[in-house]
Amino acid sequence: MNQEEDPELAIIKARKMKQLKEKAALIEKVKEDKMKTNVTKMDDRELLLKYLYDRGDQVLQLAESQYPVQTKIIVKRIVDLIKSGEIDSNISGGELLAIFRSVGLRIRVDTNIRIEEHGKFISFGEKLKEGI
Repeated sequence: MNQEEDPELAIIKARKMKQLKEKAALIEKVKEDKMKTNVTKMDDRELLLKYLYDRGDQVLQLAESQYPVQTKIIVKRIVDLIKSGEIDSNISGGELLAIFRSVGLRIRVDTNIRIEEHGKFISFGEKLKEGI
């Protein structure tokens, strides 16, 4: 009689162990998914910064200060395009500025035109004043 119970008991224990392993795996997967979504939300800006060059970071910073809500949406879309592989090259500051302007956001960028004269840089305005 003891021998008949042992195989049944072993089967029951095996089922229980299988259920516990599946439950533990499911809990682990849910934790990983939560961490991935939190990381991707925080890292969208950082990922975009890795693709920016030639004052792209400055353009992004200006856009965030002038249009914070719209910039978050645009950054998310650009990052989605990067992740899907549609954008595979780096983005210059001028290209990023063009993207913002193409959707109607007029990002104000301070520009200075300087001219080198006798080893010194002077502003374009000063050069015009000298000429007059």
